[in-house]
Amino acid sequence: MLKSKPNVLTLALVAAGLSVMFMPQAVKANDKVEQPTDTKQSIELNKPVTNATDITANQTTDEADAEPIERILVKGYSRSLIDSLNSKRFGDTVSEQLSSDDLGALPDVSMADALTRLPGISAVRTGGQAAEINIRGMSGGFVFSTLNGREQVSTSGSRSIEFDQYPSELISSAAVYKSPKASLIEGGVAGTVELQTVSPLSIDKDHSFVVNARGMHNDRASEVFGAEEYGSRLSFSYQGKFLEDTLGIAVGYARLEQPSVATQFIGLAYNDSKELDGLANDTNGPIDNPDFEYISEGFEMQHLGGVETRNGYMGAIEWAPVDNLVVKADAFMSRFDSESFARGFRAKLGGRNASVANPVFDGNSMIGGTFNRTSKSYTRVEIVNDDNQDFDEVNSFGVNADWQVTDRLNVNLDVSLSSAKSDFRNGLLWSNVAVDANAETPIFDENVSISYLLNGLDLPDVGFNQADAFSDINRVMVSKYGIYPFVNEDEMKAYRIDFTYDLNTDFISSIEFGARFSDRTYSNDRSVFEYGNDGAFSKSEPPLKLTEDMTTVVDWQGDFSYFPSYLAIDLDAALNAWFPNGIPQPVQTWGNADGVVDPQGYTTNYSWSVLQSGEVYEEVISAYVMANINTEIGGLPVTGNIGVRMVDTDQSATMLQNVDGDINLGAQNIADSIGIINQNYVSTVQGVSYTDYLPSINLNFAITDDSQIRFAAAKVMSRPPINRLAGDISASVSDDGKINGSSTNNPFLMPFYADQYDLSYERYFDEGAFVAAVFYKNIDSFIDTIAIENFDFKANGFNVPDYIVDEVSGEQIATTNGTYTTAVNNAEGGYIRGIELAYTQVFASLPDAWSGLGFNASYSYTESEVQSITSLGGDTSTQDLPGLSNNVVSATLFYSYEGFETRVSARYRDEFVSEQVAINEQVVNFDAETVIDYQASYQVNDGLGLLFQVNNLTDEPTKSFFGNQNKTGTLQYFGRQFYLGFTYAM
Repeated sequence: MLKSKPNVLTLALVAAGLSVMFMPQAVKANDKVEQPTDTKQSIELNKPVTNATDITANQTTDEADAEPIERILVKGYSRSLIDSLNSKRFGDTVSEQLSSDDLGALPDVSMADALTRLPGISAVRTGGQAAEINIRGMSGGFVFSTLNGREQVSTSGSRSIEFDQYPSELISSAAVYKSPKASLIEGGVAGTVELQTVSPLSIDKDHSFVVNARGMHNDRASEVFGAEEYGSRLSFSYQGKFLEDTLGIAVGYARLEQPSVATQFIGLAYNDSKELDGLANDTNGPIDNPDFEYISEGFEMQHLGGVETRNGYMGAIEWAPVDNLVVKADAFMSRFDSESFARGFRAKLGGRNASVANPVFDGNSMIGGTFNRTSKSYTRVEIVNDDNQDFDEVNSFGVNADWQVTDRLNVNLDVSLSSAKSDFRNGLLWSNVAVDANAETPIFDENVSISYLLNGLDLPDVGFNQADAFSDINRVMVSKYGIYPFVNEDEMKAYRIDFTYDLNTDFISSIEFGARFSDRTYSNDRSVFEYGNDGAFSKSEPPLKLTEDMTTVVDWQGDFSYFPSYLAIDLDAALNAWFPNGIPQPVQTWGNADGVVDPQGYTTNYSWSVLQSGEVYEEVISAYVMANINTEIGGLPVTGNIGVRMVDTDQSATMLQNVDGDINLGAQNIADSIGIINQNYVSTVQGVSYTDYLPSINLNFAITDDSQIRFAAAKVMSRPPINRLAGDISASVSDDGKINGSSTNNPFLMPFYADQYDLSYERYFDEGAFVAAVFYKNIDSFIDTIAIENFDFKANGFNVPDYIVDEVSGEQIATTNGTYTTAVNNAEGGYIRGIELAYTQVFASLPDAWSGLGFNASYSYTESEVQSITSLGGDTSTQDLPGLSNNVVSATLFYSYEGFETRVSARYRDEFVSEQVAINEQVVNFDAETVIDYQASYQVNDGLGLLFQVNNLTDEPTKSFFGNQNKTGTLQYFGRQFYLGFTYAM
C-alpha cells in the first residue's frame, strides 16, 4: 500500500476524480448532470482544475462557479480505455493497464488475447489461440507473472505461465509493468504481468450477479474428419456486501468448451547430409563431410482435431472487522483438459543411405527431389494416428491481512500456495505399407519412392509411389504403438511481509520495506510403453492387422485436397481388438539398459525414462527497501520511487550419474517403477547458490497538468526455466547406428541479467492521449544449447554399444559418434532497444450519433544485436532473439450508439523466432501475421445484452521456416471462430 504526502498536484488529481480530460462542453458544477442508468457501463469524467486546494466538500455555488468542472458520461469500450489510461497515468512505473470494465466487456477467450491489445505485447498462437505472450521482443520465458501479487507456477514446465488457462471473465484487472520497482517480486527481464481477481468490498453495488453464455462454431472443422464444429462458453459471477459493508463475498465460474482444429504441413529439420551435387572441392557442408549437402529428415501432413475444455473457479472472502484492518482470503483454480488427435502421414526421407535423384537446392540444402529406399536406408511413409491427452491443473490460494497500525504505519502480511500439474499422454500409432497385409507373415514393402518440392510458404508438391496403398486395409498394417506420458508438477509456498511508513518531508513521502520467502519444488516423470517398430516390421512384435470396423478412409479438402487419402484408425476399437486382456500401460523403467541385473523380458533400453525424471528444488529469500518520492524540483512536481532488492537463491536438482558400477564412486542399486534394478548409477543432488542486488529508480516529471515525462532505470533478472535445471543426461542409438546424446538441462545454470532504461512522454488531452516511449536493455548473457559434433561418448563415460543389429536383415551395424547437446550460460549478451507509440481518441464531443466513435492504436519497433547460430535448415545461419518482431502494430476502431456497439481489432507482427508448432526444440523463423477480430453487441435493456463475434476473421495461418522462406517449416491453418450469445446482469 502506497501512502504519500499530498502536494498541490496530488490534491488536484484527487479532486478531479483521477480522470483524464475528456470533455466536449463546459457545464457548471452546480448544473444538474444526468446520471447514468447503467453504472457498470458508464463513467463520469472530470477535468482536473489548476488549483484544488480551495475545493472542499462544503464548497459554495459561487466557489464552484469560480472553479468550473467539465463533465461527460462515457460508456462501454470508451470507458474501459479511459480507465486503463487513468491507471497508466497515475501509476508509479512504466506500465500498461487493462481495467476491470475492459476485461468484463470484452469476451476474450483468455487473458492472453486481452493482453495482446496493449502496446509492445504480442502473442504466439498455439492451435490458433494466443497462449504465450512476448513483451518488447522477448519470449515468454522472460515474462514474470503474478496473481493478486503472488508468483504463479505453471503447467508449461517452465516459468512462463500459460495465459490461456486464465479466463478473462474471472480476472478483474491486469497490469504489465515494463519497468520494475523494488517492491515487485523479481523475475521479469521482459516485464511483469500482474493479474487481479475481484475485491468484493470495493464494488459499488451491494449485490451484483452476471451470467454470460454463447455458442461457438469453427468454419474449418468440416474439413477435418472427426473434428467437432461447435463449442460453448458459460460463465457467472456473484459479488455481495454484508454486515454494513464489512463482509464481502465473490464467487465466479467460467467454462469453455471449444473445438481444436487445424490442418498443417510440417517440414522437419535438416539433420543429415549426403554428396549430391557432384561438385569437386565443395567445402560448404558439415564439419565431418564438407563436400556433402544437407538433407531433411522428412515432412508431415496432418489433420488435427479435438476438444479443449477449461473450467475456471474463483472465490474471495473479504472482512473488515475494524476500520484499520482488512483480511482477505481468495482462491483461483483452473482445469484445462484437452483430448486431441493428429492424423495423416509422415514421410521419412531416409538419410544419406537413401538413393537420391533430381535434387533441387537452396544454397547447400536440398529442398526437393526423389528419395528411393535402399537396403540400408530408412526411407518410408508412415500413416500417423496420434492420440494426445493433456490434463492441466492450476491452483492459487492466499490469505492477506492489511493493517493500518497507525496513521503512518501500514503492515501487510501475505501467505500463499501456488501449484500446477500437467499430465500429458502422447499416444502414437504408426502404420506402414505391407506387400500383402493378409499374408501369414506380412512383409514390409520396401519399394518406397518419395518425391517432393518445397514451395516456400505455400504448400509443397508431393508424390508417392505407394499413394494408392495408404487407404487400403489390405496393404496398411500398424507396425508400432507407443505411449509416452510426461507428468510434471510444480508447487510454491510463499510468505511475505511489507511495511509502509509515511514521512513528513518535502522529498520522501513514505518508506516501504519488506521480505519474502518462497519454497518451490518441481518434478517431472517420464514413462513409456512401446510395441513394434516404426521403421520396419518387427519379428518379435509383428505388425497388427487392421479391419474395416476400426478404419475410415479420409480425403483431404480445400487447399490440401491434392494430398493422397489415408486410413484414420479408431484407436479404442483397435487397441481392444489387439490387446483383449487389457491395454498395456506405460511404466518408468530401465528396460535392458547397461547395468541392469534382470531386464524382466525387456529387449530395449528405456533408461531415458528414468534419467529424464527427477526433481528441482528452489528456495528464495528476498528483502527490499524503497523510498517513495513526492517533491518539487525547480517548481516541477516529481513523483516516483528509488530502492534496492536483495535476492538470495538456492537451487538444486536430483541427478543420476553413471559411474559404471564402481562402488568406490558410490554406485547404488537404483530400482525403477516395476522393480528392475540398475547398478551403474549413483543418485545425487547438485546445485548452486547465489545472491543478487537489484537497484531501481522510477521518476515521473509533471511538466504540465496534462503531460508528463517518465524515466526509469533498473537491474533486472530472470531465472532459467525451472525444467532446464533438472538433470537429464541420456544417449541413444538411431536405426543407422549413429549415437546422439544430450544433457539439455543443467542445475548450475545462472539467471539472465540485464540493465534497462526507459524514457517516455505522455500527453493527455480533451478526448484522448498520446504516449511515446524508448527503452534499452543490456543483457549480460543467455542460455545456449550447444551441439558438439563427433562427440566421443565412450571417452566421456557413456555406456554405448559398439554395434546394433538390424531387426529386418539381422546384420550388425557399427555405431558411430554423433552429436551431444548440452545447455550452458554463454558469455555473450547484447542489447535490445526500441520505441513504442500509442494513441487513443474518443470522439465524445461530436454531435449525437457520432459521439460514440473512437480509435485506439499502438506501434512498437524493437531491435537487438543478440543472435544465435542455427543449423536446423542445414546451412548455418543467424537467428534473432526468440520472441522478437521488429514491428508490432495493434489497432481498434470502435463505435457505440444507443445500446449498439461494434469494433474491429487488428494485430500485426512481422517475422519472429519461436518454437515450431508440434516439433519440440526446433526454434525456427515465423512469418509475419495479421490477426483480425470483430465484435458487435446490443444492450436490449439494463440487464440483457446480445453479442456476436468473429475471431481470426481472415483465417490467418501460422507459417514458419528454417533460416529462409525456401525451407518450409510449419504451415498451419486454424479456421475462423464464430460466437453468438448473451450477457445478463442484475
